[in-house]
Amino acid sequence: MGVEFLKIKECDDALNIIQDLFDENYNFLSEEISCSEAYGRILYEDVYSRIDFPPFDKALKDGFAILSEDSFGASEENPNTLDVIDFLEAGSTTDKVVEKGKCIEISTGAALPEGSDAIVMVEYCEKFDDKVNLLTTATPSQDVASKGSDIKEGNLILKKGDFLNPGKIGVLLSQGFENIEVFKKPTVGVISSGNEVTMQSEELTHGKIYDVNGNMIKNAAISCGANAEFLGIVQDDYKLVKENIINALDEVDILLCSGGTSAGQGDVMRTVLDELGEVYVHGISVQPGKPTIVAVVNGKVVIGLPGNPVSALMIFNVFVAQALTKLSGINKEFENKIVKGKMTRRIHSPVGRMQYQLVKVDGENVHPIFKDSGAIFSLSTADGYVKVPKSVEILDEGENVERLVDRKSVV
Repeated sequence: MGVEFLKIKECDDALNIIQDLFDENYNFLSEEISCSEAYGRILYEDVYSRIDFPPFDKALKDGFAILSEDSFGASEENPNTLDVIDFLEAGSTTDKVVEKGKCIEISTGAALPEGSDAIVMVEYCEKFDDKVNLLTTATPSQDVASKGSDIKEGNLILKKGDFLNPGKIGVLLSQGFENIEVFKKPTVGVISSGNEVTMQSEELTHGKIYDVNGNMIKNAAISCGANAEFLGIVQDDYKLVKENIINALDEVDILLCSGGTSAGQGDVMRTVLDELGEVYVHGISVQPGKPTIVAVVNGKVVIGLPGNPVSALMIFNVFVAQALTKLSGINKEFENKIVKGKMTRRIHSPVGRMQYQLVKVDGENVHPIFKDSGAIFSLSTADGYVKVPKSVEILDEGENVERLVDRKSVV
């Protein structure tokens, strides 16, 4: 005879318990990594500029560095002629000074030579021998990027919690940062349990199904900023489940298990977790996903997800992703994409449990996807889900949906 569900929680209570357990058992940690490997990481602290950028007055165009007053009145019909005394490529320097009647030919990116205050583009010049005709007038600072015009030394350039994309990494590199401090990713282990599941590399014999949850939940955890690893399949055997949980918790910060969480004869997860630690949630008043377990073992959170793939991913997205994302240093609003529309078919919902109904969206039409929680292909066609409050038994065809929440991954 199976055990009964214990400690069944309302949805909001379960969310709060999970977040509280994360807050109580984990601290935000940081690590220093190379900027060259920093894509997708989260800044641990504010970053300030080390130098002015650009670090010198810089030519923005190929042309001639001049005293702007030497160009006044110049035109194609009446050019001003200057002596060319040197040539500067980007990265090179000169000890020559631009004086009245003289100029220096210059390439884009080169430091503006002493004495000059403007650039005349090569397109508006005619060079011959060691002289150049200016065919237009230049104003002071024309085509010159002044020192510090982009950013001054000591200014805030990136904020704690920023996602390091290529542009932000470029900013760090421009300031001479070789390494940068980022949030350390929490490590997550994922175990699938069940006598019926097998790996894709194995022959699929009668009565078996390929494991979906292991690598699916692993990638869901990665999308929340974690380092995640699929630790394999464990059969529904008390000793095996217990041994694998103990071994896994020696290696990871957080353990996510799928299957073996309901009150059936062969489902042993609750018994094992009750023995190893403390179970805070066993059952959530939600559909799908009621048989969810939340426990703490040796200061580490263990969450038992349902075995059905749709239920497992739904519970992860709704109840686990927010806490895991926060621990990864990612500041993201959840359930922030709300689309209003009308139901195209009636939904019958169990009174007393919050229902998350997968839907397909077509303009203003919201189509419920009626498949059981083990129907994995519904995940590939769904655009999101409708939250049906526990007090609502029926959402009628044509009824306005107040909250349609996008269920896409976090990062």
